Amino acid sequence: MHRPQTAEVEIGEELAVVRPELVPRYARELSGARASVLTRLWRALAHEPLPWITGRERVRDGLVLRLADGRELYGPPSDPYATAAYVTTVRLGEQSYEDPARLMTGLAVPHGDAFAAELSHSAASLALSRADQPPGTEARRPAWSGADWVWEQRVVDGHPFHPNCRSRPGFSVAEQLAYGPEHRPLVELCLVPVAAEECLVTGAWPRDLRDGGRLLIPVHPWQAEHVLKRPGEGGGPVAHPLMSLRTLALPDGPHVKTALSARLTSSVRDISVGSVAASAVLSSFAEDLAARTEGVLHFTGTVGAATAHSPDLAALWRESPRTYAAPGEHLLPVAALPVTGLPDSPSWLAGFARLALTAGLRLLELGVALEAHGQNLLVVLSGSGAPLRLVYRDLADIRVSPARLARYGIAVPELPARNLTDDPRDLRRKLFGSLVAGALAGTAGSGAALRAALEAVAGDLPRTADVQALLEEPLPTKALTLMRLSPGHAGDIWTDLPRPRPVEAPSSV
Repeated sequence: MHRPQTAEVEIGEELAVVRPELVPRYARELSGARASVLTRLWRALAHEPLPWITGRERVRDGLVLRLADGRELYGPPSDPYATAAYVTTVRLGEQSYEDPARLMTGLAVPHGDAFAAELSHSAASLALSRADQPPGTEARRPAWSGADWVWEQRVVDGHPFHPNCRSRPGFSVAEQLAYGPEHRPLVELCLVPVAAEECLVTGAWPRDLRDGGRLLIPVHPWQAEHVLKRPGEGGGPVAHPLMSLRTLALPDGPHVKTALSARLTSSVRDISVGSVAASAVLSSFAEDLAARTEGVLHFTGTVGAATAHSPDLAALWRESPRTYAAPGEHLLPVAALPVTGLPDSPSWLAGFARLALTAGLRLLELGVALEAHGQNLLVVLSGSGAPLRLVYRDLADIRVSPARLARYGIAVPELPARNLTDDPRDLRRKLFGSLVAGALAGTAGSGAALRAALEAVAGDLPRTADVQALLEEPLPTKALTLMRLSPGHAGDIWTDLPRPRPVEAPSSV
């Protein structure tokens, strides 16, 4: 039987055409990329409520998963908070697997083939991202820079816990190299003219993006070519792509968030009409929130937003997070902290955890749950690297409790219904899943380090019901793999992770 080409082969063949000098490095990076994706997949298999896994048993030197069809899957003990690639092989029955895509195919579960294709693309794209880094990058910390994009472009591996950490379906190799932030390109945006009366505009749309009675909406070139079918138009500002790929930093400061109707990790990255409509309200609301954090937490405002009443043709114009860093201070997204080398100090990690938890829990008590993962949350550091303040961007997915706001005399903003909930479980999931099981865990790098940080700051936190839940209950997190294997399910699926604890150093099997 003819075996279809894998993403690894396809990307290798495309790379040989567009950047042949990278082919040897790409080939060398493949095994490590597979291990990184396999480690993320093994975390999901070990901890998510996948319906075809009927039992999990810790054995002397590993973990056994029992499948509904009677087979057994064997691998190393799983630390759900570890970020290093420590799983190189797992065994399904008598067959050993090093390739996460082939493992998923071998499991033969519903929707597994489609997910296997995503895993194959994730590993191959990750190898491509690693192959295009300057020699010695891993051992060299970049010089501190005031530019928004420098640290964001050093986050090479993507999401620390999602098996689709680098999956970019629909992007050719040439497009990944041209638009992926880790490849350090400059991207020329397209400007699509739309009659002003056909647009919804909130805030102050920039004057230089108007042409008489038309708005000039910035469009990502991938979107222009593949979705709007207007390739090669260009004519817009040249900008540096940030971690989210579809948000770019202009050299003179502002950020522009563009629609990108492609599925990256789990979500299609378009911009809903509701997000544009709510952007000005959220920016005003955020100003009030920031004033209640005693200068610890700031929010980037949306200057203007516009949509042609389509999620495929919209853009948000935002202020730069650099606005909230003084001369001599450094600012970077939390996801980039491991690159700095700072989190290897337990005292530094405890100080950062104290700062982040104090701010996040304060807002939660007031009635606002942030989605404070490593991309949305940024940290301002002193010249010596001490954490000073936080900056939060992209308020579109926060959760707001009208009842909690009313308790503190805060007016409830006019937000879409999806942003509003009084359910403590929903509010805690949003904050704890993103901040603790996401940003803090990704910075700590292991359950033992995360546990030590939480223990170090526990005595400094107020004794509220939210804090009690944080310190005593399992930690919620999105079941990212189950979500990809549940195409008919709308919205997030959640699971609980065991509380972080010391674990023995995992070994390959």
